[in-house]
Amino acid sequence: MKPQAFLQQLREQVQAQLAILETEFEPLDIRALQFKPAPASWSVLECLEHLNRYARYYLPALRKALAQERPNASTDAEVGFSWLGRKSYETVRPENHKLQKTLRHMNPAQSTLDRSVLTEFRQHQETLLRLLSRAAHANLNRKAVPIEFFHLLKLRLGETFQFVIAHQERHLQQAQRARQQYQSQATDELRLVV
Repeated sequence: MKPQAFLQQLREQVQAQLAILETEFEPLDIRALQFKPAPASWSVLECLEHLNRYARYYLPALRKALAQERPNASTDAEVGFSWLGRKSYETVRPENHKLQKTLRHMNPAQSTLDRSVLTEFRQHQETLLRLLSRAAHANLNRKAVPIEFFHLLKLRLGETFQFVIAHQERHLQQAQRARQQYQSQATDELRLVV
């Protein structure tokens, strides 16, 4: 895919993710945000905090990679993917329903979380949109972003954007399921009372 079409597709995905935040999560009260469908499951806030932890690493890494871009970088070549980039994306893409082990420092379970998690997530999405705009003048095929858990391995700029956004989509869907289960349980409890 050509870089401009690729970046536009990613921008649309981030804007859709922001819309989910605004319409589905921000209106919820704290009980709904903290509801866990099962003891080992994550709440809406835990899903978003997990994404915030990843954003705290990957957004500065993307910013740094974009700042190191050469002025005359080749920006028109088809966006390509390395073996590592494809494997990383496959692991986190929302259609992959296989459970993945979370790194301990990225696991928000048992954290004390409040509505500030939503604010931070919004700020990260706004930053991500600005970085995607800056990437329009970058070589998306340049290996530039170290992997969070093993800095010797690097992802290409384009595949890093795709990885981050797919990972967000995966956990936003998980958060939506937690919200739906909370609402279903609340509806069932209301029926019992009436």
